[in-house]
Amino acid sequence: MKHWTFAGSTALVTLALTAPSWADVTPEEVWQNWQDLSAAYGQTITTESVERDGDTLVVTGLQMAYAKDDVSATGTIVELRLRDTGDGAVEITMSDTIPFDMTVPAEEEGGTPTEIGLLITQPGMVVIAAGDVAETSYDFTAPSVTVALDSIEGVDAEKVEMDAEFVLTNMAGKYLLGGTADARGINSSFQADSVAINVSGSNPEDQSSGVFAVTMADLSGTTNGTFLDMAAMEDMAAALKAGFATEGTFAYGATTYSFDVTEATGPTKMTGTADGGNLTFALDATRMAYGGSAKAASMTISGPEIPFPELAFGYSEAAFNFEMPVGPTPEPANFALLTKLVDVTVSDDLWGMIDPAASLPRDPATIVIDTTGTAKLTASIMDPAAMETLGDTPPGELYSLDVNEIRASIAGAELTGAGAFTFDNTDLVTFGGMPAPTGKLDLKLVGGNTLMDRLVAMGLLPEDQVMGFRMMLSMFANAGPGEDELNSTLEFKDKGFFANGQRLQ
Repeated sequence: MKHWTFAGSTALVTLALTAPSWADVTPEEVWQNWQDLSAAYGQTITTESVERDGDTLVVTGLQMAYAKDDVSATGTIVELRLRDTGDGAVEITMSDTIPFDMTVPAEEEGGTPTEIGLLITQPGMVVIAAGDVAETSYDFTAPSVTVALDSIEGVDAEKVEMDAEFVLTNMAGKYLLGGTADARGINSSFQADSVAINVSGSNPEDQSSGVFAVTMADLSGTTNGTFLDMAAMEDMAAALKAGFATEGTFAYGATTYSFDVTEATGPTKMTGTADGGNLTFALDATRMAYGGSAKAASMTISGPEIPFPELAFGYSEAAFNFEMPVGPTPEPANFALLTKLVDVTVSDDLWGMIDPAASLPRDPATIVIDTTGTAKLTASIMDPAAMETLGDTPPGELYSLDVNEIRASIAGAELTGAGAFTFDNTDLVTFGGMPAPTGKLDLKLVGGNTLMDRLVAMGLLPEDQVMGFRMMLSMFANAGPGEDELNSTLEFKDKGFFANGQRLQ
């Protein structure tokens, strides 16, 4: 059994790339810094020999071991060579292959653990480190890096035959490191021409099999921050106070994927493409943020559970963004929430199940909810003890909310809106425990009545329910200048709630 990627195994690749980078001037200092870094992160290093050979420090039989919570991992580098280039830099090369073994405990007490063997192959990888102890930079290049499954043993694993691999092509990058052993500053970037993930397996017991493949082009990423040792990271709230911080980006280009599974009930197949996308993340003592986007994605799926030959789905753009404070701040801190799915399309077969007479327009659907604001927390959300102490008390105060965009369109109807509010946290009585708001939200609905008429004609909505909904709309909306248009301004002012100027509370 060979060639299976295991996501966690990339940690060893990262160590192989970054650990030698904490170089000063000599190979011995590079090697010592590697050992110091490994110890800080809870790893144990052993070697068969460490000897000078001219301008090169040769380390043989290098083994890196890590164990925590019954999970253990060991990586072995047969030979590591650190060559003094004579100009203040150190060239680091190593064995082309690195075996990596991991043991994962059984889910049930007394069960047999699963043992996974991986083989990391990186022919031609070179790292050039330069600088001093205070600040070190290095560049690395690798024509290819492959992480492949070499063996897997365990109760469940014995029932499955599997091949898998993860391959990066033409990878290059740069790191700049500084700080101390307790708090290291890292600024890094990387790029690769492509990545390919291929997994295949079969289960002889039920005669099932599957193949999964993904390719992504034009990979790039950055990571910046201050990283503490493993002991300090045990308590995340304390680590953030001590200076732990990280932020980064990841971007990718043209992507394709396929998934084929054959079972007793028949074959299931899924394929898809995308033009590219990105991810962003950040975490420090003041905020937590996570976001991403994708463009021009499409997917098709077929199988015995699909009631027609093929289901197709696609969209032109998707995005999400989440940001919030993580602990107390002197002033209100920013938060954000974005959900965006633009020009969603589905196959006519699915439309035909819902609307066989084609009574509804089959225009692409869109939903956008984009909000930002400010808030103050009274306790760290990373501190379980502090959160438990709050009980039913809210962990913070809301100060402002900006509704930058609301947009929802489907079957010929579209709702749009925008607005802004501020909140008085000294008044928790007027609106039943909620801080009293001031501000307004403007909404416009086009095509709503026509859509309701069509749904009634199709028998999907009872006419009496639609009549009740229209009566409710009349309380909050006025007819607009356009055909089948309703406008509404919902406003909080003077400790009251108004709809189109009429006070409702």
